[in-house]
Amino acid sequence: MSSHDHKSAQRPDPDRVLVDIARYAREHRITSEVAYDTARYCLMDTLACGFQALQYPACTKLMGPVVPGATMVGGARVPGTSYELDPVQAAFNVGCMIRWLDFNDTWLAAEWGHPSDNLGGILAVADYLSRRRVAEGGAPLAVRDVLTAMIKAHEIQGVTALENAYNQVGLDHVLNVRVATTAVVTALLGGSEQQVINAVSNAFLDGGALRTYRHAPNTGSRKSWAAGDATSRGVRHALIAMTGEMGYPSALTAPKWGFYDVVFKKPLAFKQPFGSYVMENVLFKISFPAEFHAQTAVEAAMALHAEVGPRLADVEKVVIETQEPGVRIIDKTGPLANPADRDHCIQYMVAVPLIFGRLTAADYEDAVANDPRVDALRARMEVRENPAFTKEYYEADKRHIGNAVQVFFKGGGATKRVQVDFPVGHRKRRAEGYPLLVQKFEASVAAHYSPKQTAAVKALFADAKRLDAMPVHEFVAALVKN
Repeated sequence: MSSHDHKSAQRPDPDRVLVDIARYAREHRITSEVAYDTARYCLMDTLACGFQALQYPACTKLMGPVVPGATMVGGARVPGTSYELDPVQAAFNVGCMIRWLDFNDTWLAAEWGHPSDNLGGILAVADYLSRRRVAEGGAPLAVRDVLTAMIKAHEIQGVTALENAYNQVGLDHVLNVRVATTAVVTALLGGSEQQVINAVSNAFLDGGALRTYRHAPNTGSRKSWAAGDATSRGVRHALIAMTGEMGYPSALTAPKWGFYDVVFKKPLAFKQPFGSYVMENVLFKISFPAEFHAQTAVEAAMALHAEVGPRLADVEKVVIETQEPGVRIIDKTGPLANPADRDHCIQYMVAVPLIFGRLTAADYEDAVANDPRVDALRARMEVRENPAFTKEYYEADKRHIGNAVQVFFKGGGATKRVQVDFPVGHRKRRAEGYPLLVQKFEASVAAHYSPKQTAAVKALFADAKRLDAMPVHEFVAALVKN
């Protein structure tokens, strides 16, 4: 897939994709205030997801140093904890807690993913770098720099996802997290264009994680720490590149040995240049910790709870209409082995709100899953693709995630068909969604910190200009658990 003669030892010019990513990460000026406004909410929301995850031992057992005692004085702090770690391990910690409950932001395209996963690497490196600069008499990074890096990481991950479906060849979307984190973190560290190219080339040479852990019959908790692994790997590549370690100019296009020939089987396609489109249009998970293709199905089920809940024994069938990706990813029958299995099953995510009138992270645990009514209702569900939902899912001016739910009763009769085209976290519902997002953040903070520290953490986001100008190391220090 490259015109370069693979028999020649002469090194080619860097692949165009590597150059475009490097120049965007280093040089592009973000001018969109909508992007910055959204990024502040994204920072707030992403931290909220992490604080909620710290209530779950399955997550916290993976936190801290990789081996006992491997802490780093002057390193990067992990919000919501007292850990102080090297930036690679801190990035894993932050990335792990962000993603654990499947509650942070989402991007849906040919490839899907969660762009705020990159905050693991961005925040860890920004804190470490700021602390080091201050110790050496220099100026720290400001939170505005973190927001800029977030916008750029969102853009690299999201624009790459628009036309390139790694899932179609069995690879996981965290490949985009690794590449995006690598690029923006190397730029944060002051890397030259060549150093960013070198780092990103190594990120692509890693290949991609298999999606095995996201799908039956192997669905498991790795899907909750895979993003932490990817963003921490990006930090490692960045730090290695900053030592002057070499890169690989045709990492993508090299015949027989490159990413295109070995991994993706075709060149990456890009339909638009990098700007700030992804942050401006990112989807927030506000109401429910559920795989995003099911968000509107859960909302529809909630609307039917009052009618269906008292008549569960009379239910003959439940019809769920969804998009093609929803059928492919989360249409799942049979036994569900663990919470990771359940939060990727549209039938489970509809059954719980129909029965209980809620869907929280705790509802994926065994205490709820073992209620016999859940599987009994799942067994009466039919999941169908609605071609109109699929079409609107891919249309750039819509990006809908439509679902419809209707319940039919024995002996005749049915509920109304409830259709929801896009969830409260969609850009078209920002005015409705942002107050709910703030509530989500404040509840997460209050459940994790003391009343005094809760007030201090909430105050961080009270003034946008003050937040933007705040030194990163002071911002992170305010999030350390007292």
